[in-house]
Amino acid sequence: MTAPKISAAIITFNEEAKIADCLKSLYWVDEIVVVDSHSADRTREIAASFPKTRVIERDWPGHVKQKNIALDETSNEWALSLDADERVSEKLREEILAVMQNPKADGYAMPRRVYYINRWIKHCGWYPARKVRLVKKSLARWGGTDPHDTLRVTGKVENLNGDLYHLSFDSIYSHFRTIDNFTRVAAQEAFKEGKKSTVIDVTLRPLFTFVKMYFLKLGFLDGIPGLILCVLSAFHTYTKYDRLYALHHPPTPK
Repeated sequence: MTAPKISAAIITFNEEAKIADCLKSLYWVDEIVVVDSHSADRTREIAASFPKTRVIERDWPGHVKQKNIALDETSNEWALSLDADERVSEKLREEILAVMQNPKADGYAMPRRVYYINRWIKHCGWYPARKVRLVKKSLARWGGTDPHDTLRVTGKVENLNGDLYHLSFDSIYSHFRTIDNFTRVAAQEAFKEGKKSTVIDVTLRPLFTFVKMYFLKLGFLDGIPGLILCVLSAFHTYTKYDRLYALHHPPTPK
C-alpha cells in the first residue's frame, strides 16, 4: 500500500527569526504552503528559499480563517498544520511516517512541548496538552474563537507520542506583547457574541487560573519560569475579562 503524500500548512507574519527552523523540521513532507499576511521583514523571502515551499500573500482575516485558507491551499489529502514557532521532533516525524503507511484514523493529536524563557515546561497544564495537527483535509476544519483556534475532525482521532516542539516566548516582554494582542482580540470576539464579564470574573477568574496552574497542575515544579508563566497566565485572564467588562461599560462622556 502506497503511503499518502503529506502537505504542511503554516501561517506567518514577521517570523523571519523562526520560520527557517520550522521549515527545516519539515524537509520530509511532500509540499509546504506558507500563507503570509504582508510581513514587513524577510519571512516570505526565507520561506520561498526552501524546496517544495509555496508562499501565498493574503490579508489577515483572523487566526481561524487564515488557517483554513492555508489548509485549503494544500494539494494533498493529508495535511499537517503548524505555527511558525513550532517544530516537528525527529520522534514525531518517524511516527507520522510510520502511521501514514496505513492510516487507521482521520486525524492525529500530538503532545506539544513548550520552551518558555530558556526552559522546557513539563507542568502548568502545558504538557502534554495534545493538539490535533495531522488531518485528512476533507474531514477537518479550523474552528474556535479568535485568537484561540482548534483543528476539528469529523471522524476518528488517534494519539501520537512524539513531541511537537513549541518555541513560544523568548522573554517576558514578548509574553506581555502577546497578552496585549490576544486579550484585545478575545474580548472583542466575546463582545460580538454577546458574552459578558462581571466584577467576579475580573477578580476571581485570574486567582483561579493561578491556583489551578501553579498548584493543581504542579507549575511550582517548573521553577522560576513556571512561576512567571502562571502569574502571567493569571494576568492574561484578568486582562481579557477586564477588557470585556470595559466594552460593556464604556466611560460616560462628561
